[in-house]
Amino acid sequence: MKKVILYIHGKGGSYLEAEQYKKNCLGFDIIGIDYNDYIPWIVQNQIQSVYDKANERYDYVYLIANSIGAYLAMHTLQNCDIEKALFISPVLDMERLILDMMSWANVSEKELCEKREIPTDFGETLSWKYLCFVRENPITWNVPTEILYAENDNLVSHQTVNEFVSSHNAHLTVMKNGEHWFHTDEQIAFLDNWMKKTIR
Repeated sequence: MKKVILYIHGKGGSYLEAEQYKKNCLGFDIIGIDYNDYIPWIVQNQIQSVYDKANERYDYVYLIANSIGAYLAMHTLQNCDIEKALFISPVLDMERLILDMMSWANVSEKELCEKREIPTDFGETLSWKYLCFVRENPITWNVPTEILYAENDNLVSHQTVNEFVSSHNAHLTVMKNGEHWFHTDEQIAFLDNWMKKTIR
């Protein structure tokens, strides 16, 4: 039986990161999806196209997604035949994240509605169109999902992750003292071990 993993990277990441996961996923082919935008209505066609081709060639399609890649994956592939998903530091509730960022920037919904887009000091541009899209396109996610979450994640709250796990077919692993971006030797070793255990 031929098995493939689709890898969807996070912001600032690259499809080439898929190569570093090959050693954890013996028996699988792995395909990194190349995209350069993080707006769901723009990248959904790219993600869907890669999935469609993989689904024709393989018996089982798995998914690994990082950070915002998890949201983009769920938005695009929620009605597709995915055997299992592995999410790393995932954005699971995009509306909650946008509202949190609005709070950090002290921006009200009324102000965002009037200005349409507002740049922030932390490098993100708040978008009224994006917030409206998220609200108008709710996600139904029924794929068995493994989540790796960092205790010190500064982007996604533990509450958000717990709420997702309690309402979905999902299992949570938390790395003590970990960060949203798994990048130190210790963090990468933890991620590798988690992936080897959960990809089966």
